Amino acid sequence: MAKLSRKEQRMRRHARVRKYISGTAERPRLAVFRSSAEIYAQVIDDVDGSTLASASTIDRAVRAEMEGLNKSEKSRLVGKLVAERAIDKGITTVVFDRGGFRYIGRVKALAEAAREAGLKF
Repeated sequence: MAKLSRKEQRMRRHARVRKYISGTAERPRLAVFRSSAEIYAQVIDDVDGSTLASASTIDRAVRAEMEGLNKSEKSRLVGKLVAERAIDKGITTVVFDRGGFRYIGRVKALAEAAREAGLKF
């Protein structure tokens, strides 16, 4: 068997977790994707198949605030923003989906900022 690439390994981990984690209208899924330069977060209702709220480092609303920040600080800003947008839509509790990434660094910073901003998970 050929060795899997890092991306393929992450996709397999994510698929394993997604067998058990699913977002509903009452408790949607907070999905995180981390690329080498950016981070993205979405609040997803898997039953309806719709994105209820989202935020990322490429979001025009916060692009100016991102100037001069390191990646972890940007992740905190994205976590805070996605939580605020979700709460504005009446979403207070979510299930966290780390997307096959380890819960350290930028993923952890985003999650903790979302919790501090009022999301429960």
